[in-house]
Amino acid sequence: MKITLADHYGMCFGVRDALQVTGEVAAAGPTTVLGDLVHNGVVQRQLAALGVKRGSLAEVGASATERVIITAHGAAEGQRRAWRDAGFAVTDTTCPLVRKAHRALAQLVAGGARAVVIGQAGHAEVRGLCGDFPEVAVVESAEEVEALGFAPRFGVVAQTTQPLGKVLDLVECLRRRHPGAEVVYRDTVCQPTKDRQSAMERLVREQECVVVVGGRHSNNTRQLSETARRAGVAVRQVETAEELQAAWFAGVTRVGVTAGTSTLEETVQAVVTRLEAFGNGRAEEAAEAGAGGIEISGRTGALAF
Repeated sequence: MKITLADHYGMCFGVRDALQVTGEVAAAGPTTVLGDLVHNGVVQRQLAALGVKRGSLAEVGASATERVIITAHGAAEGQRRAWRDAGFAVTDTTCPLVRKAHRALAQLVAGGARAVVIGQAGHAEVRGLCGDFPEVAVVESAEEVEALGFAPRFGVVAQTTQPLGKVLDLVECLRRRHPGAEVVYRDTVCQPTKDRQSAMERLVREQECVVVVGGRHSNNTRQLSETARRAGVAVRQVETAEELQAAWFAGVTRVGVTAGTSTLEETVQAVVTRLEAFGNGRAEEAAEAGAGGIEISGRTGALAF
């Protein structure tokens, strides 16, 4: 079995920095994260082991916890004010590229455009984007775009982890739906997402199967899986190496591996190790398997926490 890692995969700088800062804050005393710092169960368990709690302003209330963390997904300004007004010491780990999306949206609204966010309704990043602008429309499909009523001027941004091709298609759909309207689009899809999506598109060309490693609730991980499916390649999405099953790879000679932007390097390498064991016919020894007899390509691209 040949195992090929995507040339861009795994943890991005925004997640890495958020984890580092949260670890430093937690070392100083009780700490609560406003929601999920990142959408990755492995990372969340590591944070819990450091004593980091997950909660909301209502849940923390008047407890002894004084340090709170705004997640890498960002938050509305109203939420930030609520934490500070309640007397908490607030540390903001919002990714700089998410901040860019917030600024773009605020500028479009200030310019009088009807704001549209292309993204997953209910996702933490999208809730943060829309929190200060309740009139914003959130769309993720052509059907939702078609349902938008006319406005003389639309301002469009995207959740940072949406595939760029999908975003551009929906922007064009909006222009066709309302040819008399001005549609102003600001590209807010982050570069790490673009890099990982492009790498997946290259990866699937020569693979029989692709393993996508990442959190079950991670949008960018899900989008990587969708890209592989659209290419007609079998895809298995897992959060940990232990979820892999030997039967999935019976007769498979070429397997690609990639990972979402909140996935630890150690998790990716554990997946590769288990695949190596499957390829060697030693599934029961997956935890100890080495690389003997297995060709590994492309060990690059991810940062360890």
